[in-house]
Amino acid sequence: MPVLEVMGVTYSYDGFVTVLEQVGFDVDAGEIVGLLGPNGSGKSTLIKTVFDLLQLQAGSIAVGGHEHVSPVAKSAAMYLASNDYLPQFLTGREYVEMLGRLYGVEVDHAVADRLFETFSMSGRYDDLIEDYSHGMRKKTQLISALLMRRPLTIIDETLNGIDIEALYLTEQELTRLRDEGRSVVLCTHDFALLERLADRVLFLDHGILVADASTSSLVEEHGSLATMVFGHLDSQSRRP
Repeated sequence: MPVLEVMGVTYSYDGFVTVLEQVGFDVDAGEIVGLLGPNGSGKSTLIKTVFDLLQLQAGSIAVGGHEHVSPVAKSAAMYLASNDYLPQFLTGREYVEMLGRLYGVEVDHAVADRLFETFSMSGRYDDLIEDYSHGMRKKTQLISALLMRRPLTIIDETLNGIDIEALYLTEQELTRLRDEGRSVVLCTHDFALLERLADRVLFLDHGILVADASTSSLVEEHGSLATMVFGHLDSQSRRP
């Protein structure tokens, strides 16, 4: 059974502007899937719909075989947003503990502290989040996902703004999640990262799923993911 099933999802703002049109795909267990598309393609709308942050208008979404609005589905998935809005009045420890309570996870704070150290945040676990830099907040989001280890983690541009070493460590940790049979959907404009890490790529443009194929087959066909995306966008710009 797929970890995530998206079937015929259509979404419009104010009933006039259609941002998703009959989008459908599956994400299997133990799979890293890249989500590509230009700004305005519907990526964030799709992700917010999966997490019931936007009410589903048409189609269906299931997480782990359960309707996406159900508590069991919500407990199986974690969303890392593109912004770094975290509760500034909490410490890193308190934030991680709060997430553990929400997801029913017994947090090993020694492991969490080691992850903070690994991600060059040694000694900051008990500091207030308001004193964290932008990059530190991003890394706190990533560390939280590694601690919760949900069956499905969706990352929406969260890797923007972190340093090279942290990005390298994140690649290693996401690979471990996949090896454990957990799934990751990675929304990013970093084509090279997806070529290294993603098993499959979804390409959205104007709310339509243009491509859903293995990364290796897309690279073999187009030479690179960048060539595929820019070639498509160039062909669209030339249409009468």
